[in-house]
Amino acid sequence: MRAVAVYPAKREVRVVDHPEPKITSGTQARMRVLDVGVCGTDRDIVSFEYGTPPEGSEYLIIGHESLSEVVEAGPQVSKVKPGDLVVMTVRRPCPHPSCVACREGRQDFCYTGDFTERGIKQNHGYMTEFVVEEERYLHLVPRGLRDVAVLVEPLTIAEKSLEQLWAVQRRVPWEHRRCAVVLGAGPVGILGAMALKIEGFEVSVYSRSPNHEEKNSILNAIGAQYIAAETHSSEDMAKIAGSIDVVYEATGASSVAFDVLKHLGPNAVFVFTGVPGRGGPIPVDTDEIMRNMVLNNQVVLGSVNAPPHAFQSAIQHLGIFAQRWPETLRSLITARFPLERALDALQIHPDGVKNVVAVAS
Repeated sequence: MRAVAVYPAKREVRVVDHPEPKITSGTQARMRVLDVGVCGTDRDIVSFEYGTPPEGSEYLIIGHESLSEVVEAGPQVSKVKPGDLVVMTVRRPCPHPSCVACREGRQDFCYTGDFTERGIKQNHGYMTEFVVEEERYLHLVPRGLRDVAVLVEPLTIAEKSLEQLWAVQRRVPWEHRRCAVVLGAGPVGILGAMALKIEGFEVSVYSRSPNHEEKNSILNAIGAQYIAAETHSSEDMAKIAGSIDVVYEATGASSVAFDVLKHLGPNAVFVFTGVPGRGGPIPVDTDEIMRNMVLNNQVVLGSVNAPPHAFQSAIQHLGIFAQRWPETLRSLITARFPLERALDALQIHPDGVKNVVAVAS
């Protein structure tokens, strides 16, 4: 079968012929891959910044944002059946008995770092024609979400962030106006803005987007305001947004993030989800940030990967988005590319939001 593979040692990316997987356990299912979303992680991997093939393989099949259709199920599989649509999780637990998080199914909080990740670290991904997976890593998707379900995995980033936000903010009363600022107008940022709107926040998106008009139309449709970083300083943004209760960072741009960090309101939470590249040092007023955090009871947390229940929450929220903003949600998928043109999908398209590799119709 065809697959998109990166060869880190050779610094090559190409479509390869990969052996078609077969069910080897009664608890596994076999899926035909329909859609695979392209994100910044994939672009970093094909730029050879990271990405580790499975042991014994010289290449890694990329792709971790997926939608698939079940074509075969093992005799012990009860949650899904052939014809069902499923989204698969990304991270697999480490093998160490001492890692309580992985043993409890919370490999997103793995203590050892010896987890594997589909399409990223030591485990082939989904940008291929067929995959086999254990039932516990499959999440059933309603047929009505077929066109947009590939957005589930990037939405889980916001779902886990919201879970941690609510856990932290049990400490304070929330009877006042809730203001959230999202940093970044890419897919993760826009989906995060949608989730925050559903949770009752007034949302502003602060971004250096090259296409203000397109992003404005999307954000206007969901009732969020766009604030352009090119024409508004972080001080300007804070005045427009008002007292900030939550910042949801979805850019990986540390200079912007630490600039905005200074403008958190009392008892606020700043959530980092982006991973910066290896840039040079930036000046940061650490005294001001530390003073504000102590005197205003502020919290900064980082969030990566997502647990299984975040996938369920994302599927439920996506259904709400599809009912409330159907055309806007579909517009997040800018273009679909066939598998043979996957390398085109991996290029950065400044005017777009989300590229998808349509492996099968």
